[in-house]
Amino acid sequence: MTTSIGTGPGRALVAVYGLFSLAAGARAAVQIAGRFGEAPLAYSLSAFAAIVYIVLTVALLRGARHLALTALGIELAGVLLIGTASLVDPAAFPDETVWSAYGKGYLFIPLVLPLVGLYWLWRRR
Repeated sequence: MTTSIGTGPGRALVAVYGLFSLAAGARAAVQIAGRFGEAPLAYSLSAFAAIVYIVLTVALLRGARHLALTALGIELAGVLLIGTASLVDPAAFPDETVWSAYGKGYLFIPLVLPLVGLYWLWRRR
C-alpha cells in the first residue's frame, strides 16, 4: 500500500523545503543581481540549490516519489561535492553558497535535510 509522502509529519518536511526554497532563492537573487561578477560559480550554485529545493517542495506536495528521490539524490550529492570542494579549494568559492562547508551557514541543515527526506520516503513506501 502506498501512502502519501506530503501528509502527516511529511508536512514538516514540505514546510522546511519550502522555507529553504525561499531562503536560497532570495539569497541567490540578491547575490546574482548585485554582485554576480564577484563569485559567479558560488552564486550560480546557490540558484541551483534553490531550484532543487523548489522541485523537492513540489514533488513532496504532489506525492511524486520518483521525482523527490531524484531531487534528494541531487541535493545530497551537491551538498557533499560542493561542501568538500569549498573546503579543499576555498579560492574557488570567494563567497559562500547554500551548500558551502556542508551548509555551515545554514546550521548544517542542508547536510541533514536530504538524509531526513530519504528516510521519510523509505518509511512511506
